[in-house]
Amino acid sequence: MKKIKSIYIRRSPRKFSDKKITEKQINLLFEAARWAPSARNEQPWHYYYAPKKNTDLFNKMIDCLVPANKEWAKNAEVIILSVGSKIYSKNETPNVYYKHDVGAANAYLALQAAKLGFQVHQMAGFYAQKAIELLNLDDKKLEPITFIAVGYELKPEELSESERIIEFAERTRKNIGEFVTKL
Repeated sequence: MKKIKSIYIRRSPRKFSDKKITEKQINLLFEAARWAPSARNEQPWHYYYAPKKNTDLFNKMIDCLVPANKEWAKNAEVIILSVGSKIYSKNETPNVYYKHDVGAANAYLALQAAKLGFQVHQMAGFYAQKAIELLNLDDKKLEPITFIAVGYELKPEELSESERIIEFAERTRKNIGEFVTKL
């Protein structure tokens, strides 16, 4: 069986180069998210994004992050906010699965970025009310889920030794037997 390479090369860096991300690349991320599975095929995700070159909006979105995330995310080339719809569009009833579905779309987006040679770093550390106000979201129907920093990773030689240790530490995962039970 063949492994999906982008799963194994996906990372969540905190250090980005100044190499530009094109509009075509961003659209490929959203195309990948578009194909994620969702309950009743609702696709309850919406994305708001600002490239770094749109300085005013980029900085306003960065200001929604908690200080620790703001410190490093300001160096990304693009900042994205994923938002979930709490209500099914077809019948206006509560969608209790929207967070799961947005998470799936964000995972597809992250894998597409890795396939394209750059990375994303999702962040739950942000001030939701600030994001709601910035984007004038109807918080009865919509909920900010994650901010996503997008960019090319710095090469190891571009980092200080202490940064290299953090950014390129061995990635560990639980053994399958720790989270799978055959019945």
